[in-house]
Amino acid sequence: MRWFKSGDGVLLVLGLVPVSLFLFHNWPSPSTDPVYWFRWCGRLVGIVGLTLLLLAALMSLRLPRLDVMFGGLPRLWTIHRLVGFLGFVGVLLHAWLLGFATVTQGRTLSLAGLFPGMANWPIWAGWLALALMVVFLAPTFQFFGRLNYQRWKRLHLLSAPALILALVHTLPLADQPLVWWVMGALSLGAIIWRKVLSPQLGRSAWEVVDVHQLKHDVVEICLKPLGSPMRYMAGQFVYLTPNVPGLSAGNREEHPYTIASAPSDPLLRLGIKDLGDASHALQRVPPGSRIEIEGPYGDFYQRHYPGRNQLWLGGGIGITPFVSGARAMLDDETDTSVHLFYLSQDEYRSYYLDELQDIAGKQPRFDITAHHFSVQGAVTEAFLETHCPDFREREVYLCGPPGMMRHLIPLLIQAGLSGDAIHSEVFDFL
Repeated sequence: MRWFKSGDGVLLVLGLVPVSLFLFHNWPSPSTDPVYWFRWCGRLVGIVGLTLLLLAALMSLRLPRLDVMFGGLPRLWTIHRLVGFLGFVGVLLHAWLLGFATVTQGRTLSLAGLFPGMANWPIWAGWLALALMVVFLAPTFQFFGRLNYQRWKRLHLLSAPALILALVHTLPLADQPLVWWVMGALSLGAIIWRKVLSPQLGRSAWEVVDVHQLKHDVVEICLKPLGSPMRYMAGQFVYLTPNVPGLSAGNREEHPYTIASAPSDPLLRLGIKDLGDASHALQRVPPGSRIEIEGPYGDFYQRHYPGRNQLWLGGGIGITPFVSGARAMLDDETDTSVHLFYLSQDEYRSYYLDELQDIAGKQPRFDITAHHFSVQGAVTEAFLETHCPDFREREVYLCGPPGMMRHLIPLLIQAGLSGDAIHSEVFDFL
């Protein structure tokens, strides 16, 4: 079961505990009263919804190496967003079902049940929790269009008071309050670590020693550690936070960048393309600048399948994990064969092509094929088969711009590869 990771099992067990306890103590009676069923279902979906929201908060912990249990941080974040969305839907259904159960009592009693006097503070805590969830969760799911990265991070600060209010609503009404105390403490502890403690305790200090201009809009920043060096694997990424007061944009803001250096390199090398205000400012970061690094994260090369040969497809700045992998192969003594297809608009956009071709000349298990869209058109199945006849038998790794990914993944599946043999990494709201 390639798609099921050990971390998924942990979440599944944690999620089943409160639901199982509710069913054990509140197994439904064979009633024909629709009001009873509305209330029972409303309580059940409320427990499921709150459980999922607490699990989503727990997944925000973001500890290096812990994410590997979930197949890497991008996959963990995808699960986090899905679980958070389902939890939000569960809480909405909870309010709707309980509200519908009161309709038969008449307007006055119905409103009194939904909006009681202030003495019934657990109910009002629930309404306030729901209001905060609407404010910070609805924009996250892009109901109102794509959200600015930094604004999204600020909105997520509302998650802590929303969950506290949800627990205040639940604890006085719960049959088994201990389970909510434990899950609430774990989830809120994860948020406190992520938002308060991690920026001070989870980052290491580095210094910019050089900035290589690869093209007019792409640089490779070289960093040396000011403390203990960081251990990482090829294909992983880090969060970079500049501490450069004179920087034109992005100072004290964290952003993810893929590592381009080999693990044996004494310097940490990051390939950065000018794609926004923060990455534009880093194109001109002066040597001697102080940088904070958090990580490493990711499990891009899925080291669970070391015996299979690999096919790499990289384009744009998405070539950087493959640069790291190719550089690491100069120190690697395994028998795995790798074929890299370097996909770019033209030769000018092939930032690392010369170095990668040089590595291919030194490492017999590494081959590279360059493809320029402006000259050869879109990649085809025939092109892959011509240059790598056994590509269908390989483990496939992709990283590049969205258009490239939308073209290649269906092409590979139509060529006969199974979906679980195709791995990609997308840095979307990381």
